Amino acid sequence: MRFVKLICLIAGLLPTAGFADAQKARKLADSLPGEASVGRLMVNGNAMCTGALVSPDLVLTAAHCLYDPNNGRRVKPHQIEFQAGLRKGKAVAVRKVRSATQHPQYRHVHKGTAQVGHDLALLRLVSPIDKNAVLPMAQDIRLGSGDMLGVLSYNIGNRNDPVLEYPCRVLATQHQTVVMSCDVDFGASGAPVLALSNGKNPALVSVVSARAAMGGRTVSVGTTLTTDALQKMMRGG
Repeated sequence: MRFVKLICLIAGLLPTAGFADAQKARKLADSLPGEASVGRLMVNGNAMCTGALVSPDLVLTAAHCLYDPNNGRRVKPHQIEFQAGLRKGKAVAVRKVRSATQHPQYRHVHKGTAQVGHDLALLRLVSPIDKNAVLPMAQDIRLGSGDMLGVLSYNIGNRNDPVLEYPCRVLATQHQTVVMSCDVDFGASGAPVLALSNGKNPALVSVVSARAAMGGRTVSVGTTLTTDALQKMMRGG
C-alpha cells in the first residue's frame, strides 16, 4: 500500500461506532455471498494486497499491486497468488494468476507521488473458484459526502484473517477518486469497499488505493468502478 498526503482539508467528523453500527457491521459480514469472496494476494512472494472475487475466475484489486514495491517493475502474472477466504491462516482455495490487466489510464510511479483515480486491475485465475462467492459490483455509482461504507481487508497486523472496518464515511469525491474516513493499514491495497444495497446485500463500489494524511488525520483513498473501465480491462485480460 502507498501513503499519500492530501493537500485539501475537508470538514466533517469521523463516524463513531455504536450498537446499531455494530449490528450493521455483523449484517454486512454475514451477507457476503461466500467465504471465498475476499482473499489475500501474495505478490512475488513478499508483497501483500487484498482482492475480491467478481466472477468465478476474476479478482478485482489495485493496479499498483501488479508492481514490485522494491524495484517498481511489473511482476509476471504467475508470481501472484490469490488465497481466497483466508482465515486463521487457512484458505478456502488457492489459485495462481494466469493474466493481469490494469486500468487503461493507470501509469505506475515508483516511489513517487501515487496516482489515484485509475488504480484498478483485474486478475484472471488459472481456474475458477466458487460462482456462489462472487461479489456483486455497483458500477457507475454516485457516491456522496457522508455515505457510509465498509472495507474488508488483510493487513500487516492481520495477515491471516480479514478485518472489517465499519462504519466509515465518504469525505469527498472527484471523478473516479473517493476519499474515505476508513482506517486501513498496509496490505489493504485493492481491498473491496462495500456499500449496503437497499439495506440488504453488500455491493462493491470501490477498491482501496492508498492510505493518506489529511488535515492531521489518517484517511484512505479509493478508485470507484465504472462500466467503461471494467469492460476495457475484461477485454484486455
